[in-house]
Amino acid sequence: MTALPALVGDDGLARCPWATGDPVNRVYHDTEWGLRVAGESAHLERLTLEAFQSGLSWRTILDKRPAFRAAFAGFDADVVARFGPGDVARLMADAGIVRNLRKVEAAITNARATVALRDQDGLEALIWSFRPEPGPAPRTTADVPTTSPESVALAKALKRAGFAHVGPTTMYALMEAIGLVDDHLEDCHRRGCAA
Repeated sequence: MTALPALVGDDGLARCPWATGDPVNRVYHDTEWGLRVAGESAHLERLTLEAFQSGLSWRTILDKRPAFRAAFAGFDADVVARFGPGDVARLMADAGIVRNLRKVEAAITNARATVALRDQDGLEALIWSFRPEPGPAPRTTADVPTTSPESVALAKALKRAGFAHVGPTTMYALMEAIGLVDDHLEDCHRRGCAA
């Protein structure tokens, strides 16, 4: 993999390289990636979408996000936790989302686990309990890891709590997306946006 620094776009702003060529990725990078989200449904949505993204491009998930939100009742854990075989069949027939049986079943399992976590501090508190101390800003894409000790520990904790399809790489992507870690490159204009 080539080590790339932040790249300057046609608007004169430096961005992480993955956000410079595609307008949808650019908007996501500039307005959402790395920013903290609040509430159970927002965390369940990000966790679910990261799991569905595994093996696919993030652009695919961004394009399908409105359909995911509709299909999974706005990521209301109570509603999704009650999904049964008929809902699984409906979701597997929905061309608007990624139709992968393991991922669909994991999303339902994870909604049930989210509801169960309310007896403790809840999904949001569990995820944020694994926030690492801030590290140095990555200078190039080669400095950005795909896992961390915290993402490994988060994945294990979620699995113990009954979650599925929450491996360390997927959990690291979640941590980046919601601002637990700031992996905007050193020269990116969004560096420090979640501080």
